[in-house]
Amino acid sequence: MKQLSKQQQDIFDALKKVEDPEIGLDIVTLGLVYEITVHSKHHVHLLVTFTSPMCPFGPQLIGGIEDAVRDAGFKNPEVEITFDPPWQPPEDLKDIMGFVL
Repeated sequence: MKQLSKQQQDIFDALKKVEDPEIGLDIVTLGLVYEITVHSKHHVHLLVTFTSPMCPFGPQLIGGIEDAVRDAGFKNPEVEITFDPPWQPPEDLKDIMGFVL
C-alpha cells in the first residue's frame, strides 16, 4: 500500500485486530487490505479480498472490518470485496510460513 494519511493509518492499525479465523493471522499481515479511501468521518471505503472466493468466514470478516473501522471513529464503513487481483501471500508472510512457490 502507498503512503497513508493519518486517518488511513488509524484505520489500517485498527484492522490489525481483525483476525482471519481460518488462518489465525490478522487481515493486514495476510495482505487482504488493498485500499482505504477516507471520504469523511462518516464515509470510508475499503477494498479488500479474501484468501479464496469461497471463504466460509467472509461475512464474519466483513463484520469484523466494519466494527474495527467504527471503533477507529469512522461511522459508515463500506467494504467492497474483490478478487482482482487474486490474493497472494505477501513475501514476508511466505518467508514466515515457509511457503514455496
